Amino acid sequence: MLGRRALILTGMAAMVSACSGGSKGNISTSSYRGPQVTRVIVAKQRRMMFLMNGDRVLKKYKIGLGFAPSGPKRVEGDGRTPEGRYTIDRRNPDSSFYLSLGISYPNQWDVERAVALGQKPGGDIFIHGQSTKRPDGRDWTAGCIAVKNRHMRQIYRMVRDGTVIDIYP
Repeated sequence: MLGRRALILTGMAAMVSACSGGSKGNISTSSYRGPQVTRVIVAKQRRMMFLMNGDRVLKKYKIGLGFAPSGPKRVEGDGRTPEGRYTIDRRNPDSSFYLSLGISYPNQWDVERAVALGQKPGGDIFIHGQSTKRPDGRDWTAGCIAVKNRHMRQIYRMVRDGTVIDIYP
């Protein structure tokens, strides 16, 4: 009797955990079993993002950027995507843009530069999917890096918090 009850409880726990991921499924880094992503590289001018393991490209993706993509982000609302070295510092499974990974912008240098201009640096810069309210487009974000939703599922699984992201012009 005790064995049967344990099996039922185990089965119920498995069903509950499978449902907890919401409409996007249970997306976590633990479901990825491949080589570790050691760095993310964004080449703004080429509109490409690369997931790297050392010097090896694991995956590459076409990207969209901020609505004014040329040059580094300087101040809040400028529509530019930052340039420089940052880290992935948070994740949002309930993003308005499907799934998202936070980028550690602004760093101290970004803040100092914006303050010197008498402005705020802005923030909330993410790698994210598409919005259901916005069609796929080339450069439409407020400064984020956008990919197709199916690609965002892969990226969300593969990239861990703390991963370095280098964003080049």
